[in-house]
Amino acid sequence: MTLSELLDYQILGKSVRELLSAEFLIGIAGNTLAAIAILLIGFLFAGWVKRRIRGIGGRGPHLDQTLFSFLGNISRYAIIAFTILIVLNTFGVRTTSVVAIIGAAGLAIGLALQGTLSNVAAGVMIVLFRPFKLGDFVVVDGQMGTVKDITLNFTELSDLSNVQIIIPNANVWGNTITNYSGYPDRRVEWVFGVSYGANLAQAEKIILETITADPRAQAEPEPFIQVTNLGDFSVDFTVRVWCASGDFWGFKTDMTRKVKEALDTGGVEIPFPTRTVIQSQAAE
Repeated sequence: MTLSELLDYQILGKSVRELLSAEFLIGIAGNTLAAIAILLIGFLFAGWVKRRIRGIGGRGPHLDQTLFSFLGNISRYAIIAFTILIVLNTFGVRTTSVVAIIGAAGLAIGLALQGTLSNVAAGVMIVLFRPFKLGDFVVVDGQMGTVKDITLNFTELSDLSNVQIIIPNANVWGNTITNYSGYPDRRVEWVFGVSYGANLAQAEKIILETITADPRAQAEPEPFIQVTNLGDFSVDFTVRVWCASGDFWGFKTDMTRKVKEALDTGGVEIPFPTRTVIQSQAAE
């Protein structure tokens, strides 16, 4: 093949001579730069829209931040997909054909990505039925932590040590969920043991007054205190007082210490396990 014949060879409806022309190369370079600019703008715009939508959820207590966070993720993916279609159109690719191909390949993709699609479906169910929301303290799939984010594919938790935990949405929706923040109030329970020689009425008064004096203790439902066990070394009081869910751990730990100090001040002995050994002298 001569050089002239090679230059006249047709590729995609154009001769090699036309493909190597300065005008064509400039056009390709222009389209490439335009595609890069469109992609950059599209990704930046998608991130901005996501942040704006998620920000709306935090503007008032009556707005569901979990829902707006999920909608923000959906919007971001939709904008990125639309941006890619625009880029393809820039290079002369018929987007209608691309959409048709994607539709035809949908079944195959769905079969190949069953796990991923189940996560997406579970994510939609989580947002619709809302077993928890952002900021709730939960136990999910055996993992305990605060809900930080809910995306199309996974739920993000932060545990007590601020370690990130990623759980696939299918595992979240398909398992038992314990939501410690689900109700506004929680009941705190303590067991305090006093010695058998202690004045039980005095001990009961000290314990109850110490706990109910704290502003976090709620008067309703009425606090409960009763002797519930006669142990090997102590008489045990069970105490139950209600507080706001957010105060639970602080209230429980603070009162454990304060009751101990109050019992010490009141002269009420808190026993600890003891053992009496009786040794008999063998007959000589």
